[in-house]
Amino acid sequence: MTYVIAQPCVDVKDRACVDECPVDCIYEGRRTLYIHPEECVDCGACEPVCPTEAIFYEDDLPQEWSDYYRANEDFFTKLGSPGGAAQVGAQDYDDDMIAKLPPQNQDYQG
Repeated sequence: MTYVIAQPCVDVKDRACVDECPVDCIYEGRRTLYIHPEECVDCGACEPVCPTEAIFYEDDLPQEWSDYYRANEDFFTKLGSPGGAAQVGAQDYDDDMIAKLPPQNQDYQG
């Protein structure tokens, strides 16, 4: 099981969750953040600090954002499991579904 970052994070990337994650499993793509499903320890520390309420336990992911589970997994097909986001830094790509989205969250004031 794992946590999933959904649509409200696209084009926001607040990073409060990154700062809170004790195992450094939240990676940065071009337009959103991704939780590595194999590195996440299901602690839930990221969920309450997300200002856009974009993080869900996979069983609680709203149906409208169910594709984000696949997107979070598929992001790591290219990256693999480096064992920590800090050592690899921001990536210059996103899952195709996210890359094709129109601009999001224009009103977010962070």
